[in-house]
Amino acid sequence: MNSLFNFFKGYNSLSKEAEKAIAEISKIVAVKKNTDLQPIGHTCKTIYFINKGVARIYYFKDGTDITECFAFENNIIARVESLFTGKPSRKAIQILEDSEVVAINSTQLFKLYDKYPEIERLFRLIFESAYVDTVNRIESIQFHSAEERYNSLIKEEPNVLKRVPLKYVASYLGITQVSLSRIRGIK
Repeated sequence: MNSLFNFFKGYNSLSKEAEKAIAEISKIVAVKKNTDLQPIGHTCKTIYFINKGVARIYYFKDGTDITECFAFENNIIARVESLFTGKPSRKAIQILEDSEVVAINSTQLFKLYDKYPEIERLFRLIFESAYVDTVNRIESIQFHSAEERYNSLIKEEPNVLKRVPLKYVASYLGITQVSLSRIRGIK
């Protein structure tokens, strides 16, 4: 849980009592490669912190598997639209390599907000940051070339090509594997 609480400190410090309350509603889970943490059609009731490993959010469009985002160590991953609306998600969370995650029960977490305003502030800041990341991702797709998106991804996560199948990297970039190979060949 130390990595989780260190991650939290980047947003907002918590009292020991608040940390204990979060620890009580969390559990460490080992997850095998290619496992769906949350399948399509599932209502999200868990927020995951990646201690070790890689996860992705994906969906299908016209039968094509599309990667929306990746989460590596020391990152949170959740289907936020489902988490907040209580409706089943059209997206899934998949583990891409043997991983260890901290699973935080969101129903119990939200109940802690009234008792610990610092927890509510913490998760508001985390979700605000995730929202900004989503806006930046959309703008990247709108305004940057595939090569620029590739270079940005490699800069942010240098080992992505060693840890994530190329078909998922290509779909994340919005290009074919052939186009990805071409971009990689230019380097």
